[in-house]
Amino acid sequence: LVSDPTLKRFFVLHFTFPFIALCIVFIHIFFLHLQGSTNPLGYDTALKIPFYPNLLSLDIKGFNNVLVLFLSQSLFGILPLSHPDNAITVDRYATPLHIVPEWYFLPFYAMLKTIPNKTAGLLVMLASLQILFLLAEQRNLTTLIQFKFAFGAREYSVPTIWFICSFYALLWIG
Repeated sequence: LVSDPTLKRFFVLHFTFPFIALCIVFIHIFFLHLQGSTNPLGYDTALKIPFYPNLLSLDIKGFNNVLVLFLSQSLFGILPLSHPDNAITVDRYATPLHIVPEWYFLPFYAMLKTIPNKTAGLLVMLASLQILFLLAEQRNLTTLIQFKFAFGAREYSVPTIWFICSFYALLWIG
């Protein structure tokens, strides 16, 4: 069980972490402006775009766009980003009749519904996530596939196609 001091510590952590992250971003931008960016190959070229004012103005524009979207959503609620059932007033004394997960959780919800044993359902769900990593590693095994991906010809493997089809089938079932 979690006691009151632990909750207060987590609240302080969650409150201060965005400010720490913002300070790290500003320090990163400061040193990027001070020293300039480098490329991974290590050679220097005269065809650089200066950080100030070009890239800094683009960063400020992007930050302002995200800030406008965030404030419009948090103050006015204009972007319908969640399920309509989430807007129903909460009754703490009654359990909801129908709990609907978000669309990206529907395949995992379908896996949990179809398997009666909770532990087996969890293991199947974790195995489905592990398949994503295996499919990515399968693509990296041969350089021929990497060469084809780099130059535009997209030849997907049969397991990848099966995974995509089963994912959408579970999305439909869920």
